[in-house]
Amino acid sequence: MRTESESNGNGAEKKIRFSQANDELDPVIDRLIGLAGNVHHPAMVREMILAALKAGREIEERADLKLMSSTLKELRYTAKVFRQYRDVRKVTIFGSARVTPDTPIYQMAKTLAQTLAQSGYMVITGGGQGIMRAGNEGAGEENSFAVTIRLPFENGANNVMHGSPRSISYKYFFNRKVAFIKEADAVALFPGGFGTLDEAMEVLTLVQTGKRYPLPLLLVDEVHGTYWSHWKNYVEGELLARSYINPHDLSLFTMVDSVTDGMRVINQFYHRYHSIRLVDNLLVIRLRSAVCPGDVLRWENEFGDMLEPGGNFRLRGPLPEEEDEPEIAHLPRLVLDFNRKHYSRLRQLIDAINLA
Repeated sequence: MRTESESNGNGAEKKIRFSQANDELDPVIDRLIGLAGNVHHPAMVREMILAALKAGREIEERADLKLMSSTLKELRYTAKVFRQYRDVRKVTIFGSARVTPDTPIYQMAKTLAQTLAQSGYMVITGGGQGIMRAGNEGAGEENSFAVTIRLPFENGANNVMHGSPRSISYKYFFNRKVAFIKEADAVALFPGGFGTLDEAMEVLTLVQTGKRYPLPLLLVDEVHGTYWSHWKNYVEGELLARSYINPHDLSLFTMVDSVTDGMRVINQFYHRYHSIRLVDNLLVIRLRSAVCPGDVLRWENEFGDMLEPGGNFRLRGPLPEEEDEPEIAHLPRLVLDFNRKHYSRLRQLIDAINLA
């Protein structure tokens, strides 16, 4: 395999660098970006072009290049579809594709989605049958997204979302998961098979490790249902008992057995809390309404284990790094010197902020 420094027939190849000048390449890339016109964040686009060129040099296997190309195209289209709905809260609904409309759990998912839409939320589902169709049916096509996966035994989006401009078809599961989780402001998990459990553990892992900011994660079942209670018994009896997780991690999810309780959990989460941004080791919590200095001092004492040594909590306005979000510059901020470790404690802090 040829290396970057070996000859390509015209002398030694020049190295392609992301952070340094690339002599003849950079002017060509700049001209290409200029010819395309209206390119946002050209420095980022430059890096993507350079990454493609580096991959073309380094990788001989067509399958690997095809995977990279398809991934970029799928993620681009995902961002395009969702971008005009950035200001709308969205709830991802997971659950079995095998549930039929005559079952109570199907009707519960449909009612939850309908209630969410009536409350101003949009719904994201996998676009298939069962719980997914219930979610789209309840919210209606106009308030729904369908992120489907291409499988031999699947027929594309369900009849609610077929042909919708908010229906996206994916070749790769991992790209589909990005849409499910990145775009969600809450997640509702109904009983399901391997895929549902995979999605549940994916969200929990991302939130626990800080790869996804906290959000309401509902484990939804019927009254007296055993699906999630048995799962929780396993988590407590095996994972927690063996110290594979800590007790605070159990606060990352909430079990509910009614639409009313589910809506209460989601709405309460966004009662005062708005969003989060990390700036180095500073955690900036944007708030919908102001909090009292006395509450801040109390939280600093209660949640001091979240802080870097010598760190504290304080109220302030937006940081200079937040200038790219002028639409929320008016919101008050709670800033803390976060140790970037205890994300389950962060989830508990948000609950405390909302209850103050």
